[in-house]
Amino acid sequence: MAEKKKVLFVCVHNSARSQMAEEFLKQIAGDRFEAESAGLEPGEVHPLTVTVLQEAGIDILGKKTNSAFDFFKQGRRYHYVVTVCSTEAEEKCPVYPGTLQRLHWPLDDPSRAEGGEEQRLARFREVRDLIRRKVESFVEVFG
Repeated sequence: MAEKKKVLFVCVHNSARSQMAEEFLKQIAGDRFEAESAGLEPGEVHPLTVTVLQEAGIDILGKKTNSAFDFFKQGRRYHYVVTVCSTEAEEKCPVYPGTLQRLHWPLDDPSRAEGGEEQRLARFREVRDLIRRKVESFVEVFG
């Protein structure tokens, strides 16, 4: 059996977008890919991230965030590093030695959504569904 391809998803806080991408890759193609996620300035997993992933059948309650720079200092190697944040934040991402391909998926941060609970939840769902489609496309191309 072939070695799983290692993928790191990076965003600013590792609180929403990168968490979603990691979990969808595990769900969709965990037999072919080993997925991790990290942030440039890790914070806490956003509660609405937990909610919208639960709606998709994924439980990350209690999951912690990771630091992209800690992974870099540990010498972790990846086949793919996918940034899921603004171009400005993507430019701050460390260059991981041995990475075969670096991809950028510019996605708005759903935690910046304004409005009431329903409007914010709707924004998280939109981003979740977009990320799922991007992960499915990624698996078709690289899987």
